[in-house]
Amino acid sequence: MEHNKPIKIVNATAITPQRMIKECCIVLSDGKILDIGTGNIDVPGALVIDARGRFVGPGFIDLHIHGGGGHDFMDNTVEAYLAIAECHARFGTTSMCPTTLTAEKEDLLKTLSIYEEANRQNQNGAQFIGLHLEGPYFAVSQRGAQDPKYIRSPDPAEYQEILASSPHIRRWSAAPELPGAMAFGRYLRSEGVLAAVAHTDAVYEDVVAAVENGYSLATHLYSSMSGVTRRACFRYAGVIEAAYLIDEMDVEIIADGVHLPAPLLKMVHKFKGAHRTALITDAMRGAGMPAGESVLGNKETGLKVIIEDGVAKLPDRSSFAGSVATADRLVRNMVQLAGVNLLEAIQMITTTPARIMGLQDRKGSLTIGKDADLVIFDEGINIRHTLVGGNVVYQSQPAS
Repeated sequence: MEHNKPIKIVNATAITPQRMIKECCIVLSDGKILDIGTGNIDVPGALVIDARGRFVGPGFIDLHIHGGGGHDFMDNTVEAYLAIAECHARFGTTSMCPTTLTAEKEDLLKTLSIYEEANRQNQNGAQFIGLHLEGPYFAVSQRGAQDPKYIRSPDPAEYQEILASSPHIRRWSAAPELPGAMAFGRYLRSEGVLAAVAHTDAVYEDVVAAVENGYSLATHLYSSMSGVTRRACFRYAGVIEAAYLIDEMDVEIIADGVHLPAPLLKMVHKFKGAHRTALITDAMRGAGMPAGESVLGNKETGLKVIIEDGVAKLPDRSSFAGSVATADRLVRNMVQLAGVNLLEAIQMITTTPARIMGLQDRKGSLTIGKDADLVIFDEGINIRHTLVGGNVVYQSQPAS
């Protein structure tokens, strides 16, 4: 719901970058965080939300998401975009990067135009913070559920045309070992677009070169990427090992407990830390939906999948075909499965992704002056309220 009144959140356990503040009062006005203090802050005419001692933290930022609520961004409709934004707001997401799948150039260009219109209309869901193009410049051997008929090497004429067609492309994932991938990374960096390593059979040396040429993030670490391999009789470190060894490289992980079980969640946190690890849903249209049959990608032309065990699988169950995670589940898993303290778990889905996307001046922490994107949740990480730009876009019922 949208309103013009300031909002006062009382009886909050506020999660700030440094600590938790009990019996906190948070004031929001004109879409910004106006004040944070203990006790009562007098705000005449404010809409009062009683947090009842629950946690209040910055809104969750999802850097990599394909769909939810029965919709996919590749459906290429404004309705799909808005429905996905509203679906994930129920689970605490206040900002997201709509993500494409490997496709023909024409489909990607259409997605860009749909994004612009959806962005104008988006009032009741998570805010769009720019597009993430996942592919089509991938290694076929590491395609995962990406359609192989669209996979190709970077083509300067193609990617320059795509980038010139929209100012909203904020990140692009590619395999760095492909011919032309280094020039592609340099071009992305020159255009202010985040270059990420993904769906790749690269070895350590390829990733070192990639970082030198503009790549700075590992897309869904462990998924569709090389680990230690042998070539002839020699052993090589892969992308996974490179991500651990290169300190300045960020990683994102699908912390659904399925793509990465508890020991790997613990390992990522131990070696990369909360400051270099972003939690992502990588959710497809089945997120927030019952188990059963679904489609990955465009509803008409996409890949049939089955949702069971909290994940999407190929029909023959030979491989995962996407995540159905929601942001609250990611935080819950980092706390309950990986043993990460709540402050760090929240950092991994707020402060760290905000910094990765260059939004740290506006988003990612409960700080005076930043956007009034907040979530209220209980000890089980069950979302009670989601606020985007100071507007309540989700409230659990009944309030208790």
